[in-house]
Amino acid sequence: MTGGPCDDRRVVDLSRIRTDYDRGTLEAADLPVEPLDAVAAWVEEAVARGVAEPGAMVLSTATRDGVPSSRTVLLRGVSPAGLVFFSNRRSRKGRELADNPRCAALLRWDDVHRQVGVTGSAHPTGDDESDAYFASRPRGSQIGAWASGQSEVVADRGALEAAVAEVEARFGDGEVPRPPHWGGYRIVPDEVELWQGRPSRLHDRLRYRRDRPPRWIVERLSP
Repeated sequence: MTGGPCDDRRVVDLSRIRTDYDRGTLEAADLPVEPLDAVAAWVEEAVARGVAEPGAMVLSTATRDGVPSSRTVLLRGVSPAGLVFFSNRRSRKGRELADNPRCAALLRWDDVHRQVGVTGSAHPTGDDESDAYFASRPRGSQIGAWASGQSEVVADRGALEAAVAEVEARFGDGEVPRPPHWGGYRIVPDEVELWQGRPSRLHDRLRYRRDRPPRWIVERLSP
């Protein structure tokens, strides 16, 4: 039985923390026709303002039965074709996307009181694109992609470090190729929401919703 007067479990109360958002406004008349052009502009502005980890993106996936999971990945590119990230395709997210490509992604930049929400479908990128990005990664990250059975249970830190040592010995000073189970995904959106924080929680929310391709409708949502 829990919750009684003798229950000494920690209780964290955040109800008194208040932040008023006052860094900008958002009007439909100021938006480009294409939603990914708007996303690209906001990402570029976050980079220019020195926001920490401007590409940090919460990715939510679900099993075929609808059981959800979320984690932070790094957005590595925005183009008219979609939003690109890379991962071990045997990971939990990779397995879930193989069964159910529907997903959601969220970019949040606290410094500028903005966020972008995207819903759509994720599709594997081609080998050439995956190879090119993998070749650009630091060698340590390349080694780690081989050594880590991402999302799998590992006995302890020592087991992981032993796997890294084995991969380092295998490739020596030579080139580290891309693992066959590692590659990119491109999220193709059906909806994109731009959120600009405003005072008194009266935020600006503008949503691009796909009507008939390639047409998009922009709608203002109540905060």
